[in-house]
Parts: sequence; structure tokens; C-alpha cells
Amino acid sequence: METFLKELFKDQQYNEQSFFLMAGPCVVESEEMVMSIADKVYTICKCLKIPYIFKASYRKANRTSATSFTGIGDEAALKILQKVKIKYNLPIVTDIHTAEEAAIAAPYVDVLQIPAFLCRQTDLLIAAAKTDKIINVKKGQFVSGEAMQFAVTKIKNAGNDKVLLTERGTTFGYQDLVVDYRNLPIMQHYAPVVMDVTHSLQQPNQTSGITGGNPKMIGTIAKAAIAVGADGIFIETHPDPANAKSDGANMLKLDLLENLLIQLTQLRNVVTGK
Repeated sequence: METFLKELFKDQQYNEQSFFLMAGPCVVESEEMVMSIADKVYTICKCLKIPYIFKASYRKANRTSATSFTGIGDEAALKILQKVKIKYNLPIVTDIHTAEEAAIAAPYVDVLQIPAFLCRQTDLLIAAAKTDKIINVKKGQFVSGEAMQFAVTKIKNAGNDKVLLTERGTTFGYQDLVVDYRNLPIMQHYAPVVMDVTHSLQQPNQTSGITGGNPKMIGTIAKAAIAVGADGIFIETHPDPANAKSDGANMLKLDLLENLLIQLTQLRNVVTGK
């Protein structure tokens, strides 16, 4: 595990051979919802000794429809994420979409996440780098694994060596994604690699204006990523995905998370020979 990740997880007791987990709801919907999910996932990860980063977007900018939910307000959402951080002593990851947002979000979180559509935005990458936070760049659905080295270089040239890369599928036709697992070891030449299990199952560009998904395949995508050697797993989860305000079609039902993580932990032990 990279030094910056060890520092991030220094307050957690975890199996050093474990993958790390980024998990939580797609977006902050309410304080009650966020805290309940954080409590559940924190408890599971503590038991399984999985290092854990709580994930939720404080604002959703990349929406298909103009009527889609974008958030409860930036300051309100960021303060809720801060409460999670303080109560559970957990690192937090959230998305940013513009260079200006980097400075807004950085005081509240530990990891700034660059959405896949924005992975080539130089000004955004540099602004994020200059906060000195860990930067997680999602590979664009239109970008090869090899090409992600340039995003890493932009961040490092700005003086920040704390970079993660996330695989989240490649565009396949107009309304589907596929995962090329060759990208994981390729991108590991440049930075630790996370597998975004849930977004890789999106079915974008639906005529309804709402992105579809295939959550039945979450376990398959996650297990394959562990087998290939992913450093981290990213899962969006919600107690009631059907009524989630964003990305419900591809989220994992919260009640199913523990069993999946048990399976992934067992598989990791096999892969590492521990």
C-alpha cells in the first residue's frame, strides 16, 4: 500500500493485505440517510478489517436531465460529510466538477474525485492537485488505460504525488459500458487502481432521460476486479435504490453489501495467498 494511503488509514485497524473500500450513496440526500449508511458500512468494514473511505457527492453536476436531483445545497451537504468524518473518524471522498470547487470542497474531505467525463480537464486537475488532497481520477469512458498516465502527470507536475485512478467501464455503443480488465494492471503502472463496480454497470443515454443499470452484475464485476488485483473497490449503496435520488438503477442495496464484502475478502485471501 502506498505511503499516502497508509497515512489516510492510520486511525483504522485493517488487514494490510486487504483492498480498500470507497462506498456510500451517490449523493447527499439528507443527514439521516447519510449517517445511517455510514454507520452500517463502517460497522461492516471494522468487522472485516477493510480500510474504508466514506463516499457521497455533495453536488451532482453530470445529470442526463435538467430535472434530475443535484443536491441539497453545497454548504449543507459538505457539513453533513464533515459530521460523518468526525463521528466515525473516517476519510471522506467527494466529486468536484470545476476548478473553483476544489477549494470549496477540500476543507471538508480527504479525497477529491474527478468524474470520468472530466478526466482530461487540465485546469480542474491542477486546481485539485494544489489542495494537497489525495486525487482520485476516474478513467473516462472514452479513454484508454494507457492514456490515463497523462492525467497522473498533470497532477504530479503540479506538486502532488497522491493520486488514485479508477476504472469505471468503457463506452460500448450508445447505451452500454463494458469493462476491459486489462486496464487495471496497465493503470497500476501509474497509480493505485480502484474498480468502480456500480458505475461500470450503467446503461447511459436512455430515452427516458434517466440512466439505467444492471445491478445484478455487481458481484461479478467486483469479484473479477479482486481476482485481477485491484487496490480498491468503489461501490455506491443505498437502503432503497429504487427511490434513490441519483443513480438508483445501478446501486447496490445496502442489505446486500456485507455478504458481498465477505466474499471479496475471502477471494482476496486466495489471490494473495494469505
